[in-house]
Amino acid sequence: MTGIIDAHSHVWTSDRRAHPRVPGAAELRPDDFPPEKLLAIARPTGVERVVLIQTNAYLWDNRYIADSIRRFGASTFSGVGLVDPAAPDAAEAMRRLARVGIRGFRLQPELHSNTWPSLPGLRRMWARAAEDGLVICPLLNPGALPGAERMCAQYPDTSVVIDHFGRIGLDGQIREEDVRALCALARHPRTHVKVSAFYALGRKQAPYLDLAPLIRKLYDAFGPQRLMWASDCPYQLCPGHTYADSLQLVRDGLDFLSAADREWLLWKTAEKLFFGISTAPRFLR
Repeated sequence: MTGIIDAHSHVWTSDRRAHPRVPGAAELRPDDFPPEKLLAIARPTGVERVVLIQTNAYLWDNRYIADSIRRFGASTFSGVGLVDPAAPDAAEAMRRLARVGIRGFRLQPELHSNTWPSLPGLRRMWARAAEDGLVICPLLNPGALPGAERMCAQYPDTSVVIDHFGRIGLDGQIREEDVRALCALARHPRTHVKVSAFYALGRKQAPYLDLAPLIRKLYDAFGPQRLMWASDCPYQLCPGHTYADSLQLVRDGLDFLSAADREWLLWKTAEKLFFGISTAPRFLR
């Protein structure tokens, strides 16, 4: 098996002079989590590549993950950045960041109150992602899934990755209506789902077997080629949980997965979207 890809982890630095955090940002724990610490945890488990996700503590300032990609190379890291959809140059900012290895762009409705997904800048972002071969990565609660479905329908050529099961089970309850809303996105061939953040969903107890029925429904709806595993490190490293716990469910559990299925969830799907010459932004090929 080719080295595993963690499709969702965060890094940050305690150096607030070089990388100031936005006022009012939630406290980050640990205070310092550079890429060296992430790799020291991930590589012993067989993870070789990671998609770095911009932290809200830096908001629209993506310099830290861009610098991490530059230092370690595109063979180790890819990135998902944050661009302000309300900014008039949001689409052009995506292209600038793509040049430094950031291939996905996270959207968070809670950052824009009730205006999501109607912002003109957000629509330009979806269009630019389709044009350049980039990825839109919504971080949603279940109630926002219908809005995401409408955007997927309006922009069918845009690749989309829904973070963390659309946060189904965040309150401990996995509701069938939420699962149906997420599975409805499978009708859009370019829409994918991250099988991730197990520590925060459902019973929130390793080995997370209570999430197996949800993953099976997504597997039946999307197929393994549109699902990808991710840890959500370092948040995964909370009391009672380890990095290996997150990986073990997909790598060793879930008896409905074949060996080929596991390859898709553990590296092929993420590679298809975030790594490799064939998935580089079109204007850079």
